[in-house]
This record gives sequence, C-alpha cells and structure tokens, in this order.
Amino acid sequence: MTTRNTVIPLSHVPSVLFVCVHNAGRSQMAAGWLRHLAGDAVEVRSAGSAPAAEVNPVAVAAMAEIGVDITAERPKVLTADAVVASDVVITMGCGDACPVFPGKTYLDWRLDDPAGLGIEAVRPIRDEIGRRVRDLLHDLGVS
Repeated sequence: MTTRNTVIPLSHVPSVLFVCVHNAGRSQMAAGWLRHLAGDAVEVRSAGSAPAAEVNPVAVAAMAEIGVDITAERPKVLTADAVVASDVVITMGCGDACPVFPGKTYLDWRLDDPAGLGIEAVRPIRDEIGRRVRDLLHDLGVS
C-alpha cells in the first residue's frame, strides 16, 4: 500500500482500476472524480465483483452537484484482464473477489457504501473519495 507523499513510479500513462461490489456507487464516483481531475493523463477503469443493473441514481446526483456527469456509466463485471491492464487497483469493499497479480499497486479505501442512502449521506462519501483521488494523483505524479 502506498502512503501519502509517495510517488508510484510509472514510465507511461498510469491506469487505475476502481473496484467495489456493485460498481454502482463508490467506484463509479471515484472513476468520475479521476476522469474529471486528470483528463487524459490517467487511464480510468471501474468494475464490480457483482455488478448492479445500473449506477446508483443518488451517486449520479451527488456527482452532478459538483459538475461531474456519470450518467452514461454502466456497472461492469470485474475481470482478470482489467486488473492485468491496470497499474493501480483500488478496492472499496469487494472482499476476496479481487484477483491479485504481481507488479500491481493495491490500495484498499474503506468507505461507507452509498447504497440505499439519501443525498445528504452520500455527499460526505463523495467528498472523501474526491480527497483520496487528489492524493492518488499526487502519488502518481500527475498534476
């Protein structure tokens, strides 16, 4: 696990995979934040070990409040190929379903699950994800 102020050494455009069980809330918000803040400087993926049918509408609304549109996103199944293609894998509660491969950086972000919560409860989760994504960008050496 990387620590704050540690640069993850990469010689190419870094790729990040966000994983949570349903790929409908936390991982979608994190991917939205990273795309918004990094643009093309980082390749962004998200997936879930048991994907939901759709992205959580409250997560979509919370991200829209800060100007990040994730309405076109769809939950995707976690595959070994997605992990292999990523430099950094960030789990958010997927448990043992995440495959582990050598040479990858793995981080576990313990975050509340926004499923079933109202917008007032999702906003702090969204904001904490944003803070962690900013820290990740720093660790990746991406400005």
